[in-house]
Amino acid sequence: MRLRGRLAPSLAAVPHREPETDDAALIAAARQGDSAAFARLFHRHADAVRTRITRLVGPVAERDDLVQKVFIAFYRGLPKYRGDARLSTYLHRVAVNTAYDHLRGRHRWADSASLPDGDALDGPVSATLDDQVAARADLARMLSLLDHLSPKQRIAFVLVAVEGCSLAEAAALIGARVDTVKQRALHARRDLLARLAAATGARKARGAPPMEGTS
Repeated sequence: MRLRGRLAPSLAAVPHREPETDDAALIAAARQGDSAAFARLFHRHADAVRTRITRLVGPVAERDDLVQKVFIAFYRGLPKYRGDARLSTYLHRVAVNTAYDHLRGRHRWADSASLPDGDALDGPVSATLDDQVAARADLARMLSLLDHLSPKQRIAFVLVAVEGCSLAEAAALIGARVDTVKQRALHARRDLLARLAAATGARKARGAPPMEGTS
């Protein structure tokens, strides 16, 4: 009895850990109206979705609203979700579409991302500019340049050159052909390099120091 009395406080101090439930079980419960199961799915995946949204659209004030839209779309699509892809992959596809819609609304222009079919990729998409992006401590200047891209170009470039997705991975997330994504990323890369060079030239002409990472 004395031993039991000594053990009880230490056992009581051990936190209770709820067994991990896989996504499929939580999705099944959410389909049946279990709001707690859906909340667990949200908390499990929201941070990753928010990170991708931020990379695609920038650190805008609407990020949390966009994350909410992703999960609202997922909730509404629960009856049709068949689990053909992992939930994380599915959510990131929805995130890419949500980011695209947001960028279209922000830019107020029609899609003009595609290049002529004969335009071939003349170098690795992740070459010069990607190396500069990776070396920056602060992406604020680059984000201002990304705002000049069309939504589809921007999303393709960010997925491939910034996040490091393969063309096949980016194509799966976007829902487009690999060649299409390659052309969008190439067009974006060329546009950004031209704007970066122009900005550097303008600063030198004014006698200002070059932009960080462009010297």
